[in-house]
Amino acid sequence: MRAAGLGALADLGFRGLDNDILDPVIVTGYTASRTHKLTPGEKEAKRVLAVGRAPVEHGFAHLKNWRILTNPRTDPARATRLLRALLVLTNLDVNR
Repeated sequence: MRAAGLGALADLGFRGLDNDILDPVIVTGYTASRTHKLTPGEKEAKRVLAVGRAPVEHGFAHLKNWRILTNPRTDPARATRLLRALLVLTNLDVNR
């Protein structure tokens, strides 16, 4: 992803995957523990991250309604075209 100039917003399950602290490609939130409470800045960063990830999570949730995606029996190129068409239909439905 770094070579392509891309980045990703991810949940805490991906923490530690990107170990470049100065130029992270995968941005994850912060986690609090009993001994480490989140600072106001960390809480705000976590909130901003959640706002950015929410539309993507909602999109995946809506795509799960299309049962044709559970076991596609076609070549990957056709499946990709199908997925793109379903994304358009899902966006039209969600933005109503």
